[in-house]
Amino acid sequence: MGASEENSALFPIFVLTIMALPLVPFTIVKILNTFSKKAMTIHCQCSVCSRSGKYRKSIFKRISNFSTCSNLTLVLLWVVMVVLIYYIKHTSHEFKVFEPFSILGLEHGASDSDIKKAYRRLSIQYHPDKNPDPEAHDYFVEYISKAYQALTDPVSRENFEKYGHPDGRQGLQMGIALPPFLLNIDGASGGILLLGIVGVCILLPLVLAVIYLSRSAKYTGNYVMHQTLSAYYYFMKPSLAPSKVLGVFIKAAEFMEIPVRRSDGEPLQKLFMLVRSELNLDLKNIRQEQAKFWKQHPALVKAELLIQAQLTRESKALTPALLRDFRRMLELSPRLLEELVKMALLPRTAQGHGWLRPAIGVVELSQNIIQAVPLSARKVAGGSSEGVAPFLQLPHFSEAIVKKIARKVGKCSIKDVCLDVVKVRTFQELRDMTLEDRVELLTQVAGLSSTETKDVEMVLEMMPSLTVDITCETEGEEGIQEGDVVTMHVWITLKRGSGLVAALPHAPYYPFFKEESFWLLLADPVSNDVWISQKVSFMDEVVAITAASKAIQELKEVSGASLKETNASVREAVERVKSGSRLVMGKFQAPAEGNYNLTAFCLCDSWIGCDKKTNLKIKILKRSRAGTRTGALTEEGAGMEEGIEEEEQEEEDEYDDYESEYSEDEEDEKDSKRNGVVPAVGAAAESSDNE
Repeated sequence: MGASEENSALFPIFVLTIMALPLVPFTIVKILNTFSKKAMTIHCQCSVCSRSGKYRKSIFKRISNFSTCSNLTLVLLWVVMVVLIYYIKHTSHEFKVFEPFSILGLEHGASDSDIKKAYRRLSIQYHPDKNPDPEAHDYFVEYISKAYQALTDPVSRENFEKYGHPDGRQGLQMGIALPPFLLNIDGASGGILLLGIVGVCILLPLVLAVIYLSRSAKYTGNYVMHQTLSAYYYFMKPSLAPSKVLGVFIKAAEFMEIPVRRSDGEPLQKLFMLVRSELNLDLKNIRQEQAKFWKQHPALVKAELLIQAQLTRESKALTPALLRDFRRMLELSPRLLEELVKMALLPRTAQGHGWLRPAIGVVELSQNIIQAVPLSARKVAGGSSEGVAPFLQLPHFSEAIVKKIARKVGKCSIKDVCLDVVKVRTFQELRDMTLEDRVELLTQVAGLSSTETKDVEMVLEMMPSLTVDITCETEGEEGIQEGDVVTMHVWITLKRGSGLVAALPHAPYYPFFKEESFWLLLADPVSNDVWISQKVSFMDEVVAITAASKAIQELKEVSGASLKETNASVREAVERVKSGSRLVMGKFQAPAEGNYNLTAFCLCDSWIGCDKKTNLKIKILKRSRAGTRTGALTEEGAGMEEGIEEEEQEEEDEYDDYESEYSEDEEDEKDSKRNGVVPAVGAAAESSDNE
């Protein structure tokens, strides 16, 4: 009985230990992560972003950010732990080992006369005839009498002195730190124990399995519905124009589940009038076009109008109910757009290539949604292939200001200010200007105040500038022959005026936190084929260091490099990652013999005008016989270099033709693809900015 009571009393300690093992380290990690996030401000601090309230640290915002399911659960578990500690401290008592000498108040080796004297003395104090207290009676019977009997009996005393127990050598005893009623299987307690076993071991796993299976049957690992992926796969076309991408995007099942209320009719009609110019309606047959638009499924009409409300920054015209639906759609948009990009890059051709044009269109749509810029702003204007869209993402900028800075301003034509001829037609020209010239242009020509100019400078400092360094080779060989396994090795370097590497984009009209993501596409713009693609992030430096170190180490081990060389290469890669670079590697089979003009696109899903294009010219050699590969390469090595120079002008012409296709919306046209082409990359790279 004593052992059972001891085990029962240890049950709270057992529960406390089980809770503390995962809870304490998890809490420490969470606190450290919180402090590390607050150590550096990575979001835009312009006045427009400050007024948006997205980063405002008000008391209500702090409570809202803290009141997550994870945090509340964490606090609840700590409250339970504190209660258990209090309970254990005030209810636990020390379990004494049966020690006859200590009970009688004697030292080990005491004589029989001393034992008898001690027994008489304690009997006078605790004997039931002398002390009517029930506790005194129990103590006398359970301890004093047993101790006296153990020490006066020769065998018991010898066992105690020899083995530490009056009954002799004792075996190992084990118990379970559970309450007694759970160990007593008689009566009602047996039913409680049975129900507990059935509930914990059978019902709980069954319920969790049903929930998981029902959810996994409806959603993918990225929490996108399977119906959405089916719709995106069906409507994705190889020559899908950027203006048509929105029509595919809104067909997500998540948007179709958003209810269309009767009360939404009139507000949607008003919103339609505000965004009508962005709906690609034929103005010559406007009535028929409007009727056709409203005949669509009500969920599609609502989804398109709400997305247009974001693109045109007309969300203030929404009712509270529509505003909730609007925010829900924007919250789902990043993951849906990511899946739409993956659907465009899904291998569709016999060579395993994806489609370039729809992938670029989806990324452009993502940029416009995050920056709240109309798709029509991407139409070619002046010398810019992206129109005025990059300018409109800057705070305090409008089309009128863009027109002002695009005009020619003669020398000394500005009052009290002497300026040379200024003409800013492209966004890159604005970024390339010196700080003094740009401030002078924005204040004197554009008419912005000093505070507004400061906001523009803050945003320009947050914008990323990309550099792509791409090399391709066949491991262990000096050239690339048809059928070789080619390794693509790309370093993408990101620089900002603010000095940050990981940062959140300037997006005051997007109501949620959005991390920058980049897509690297190695593609043939002429055939519309994407040979290889990969998503790149600059937010987590630790993950990037681990991935780069592992990739470099494996590459060096395959090439037969020494341990010293491998360690040096790994250290160099780690330093590059810490300085703002990311390593992207991929392998694929070389195509048939011939010359290939490829382009490496590095596209940002959050900024407009920050994409990078790197031209890549390669030459695939004919497969030589075994043992003659080196000779064939030697004969054609010089010819490959000459071929690159001779085709430079031709490539530039093709590249210029693609510039208009990259930004303008055209009718769907048939894809022209090479027959028998398999992904490959080659030996020379040439960089050019995306203007």
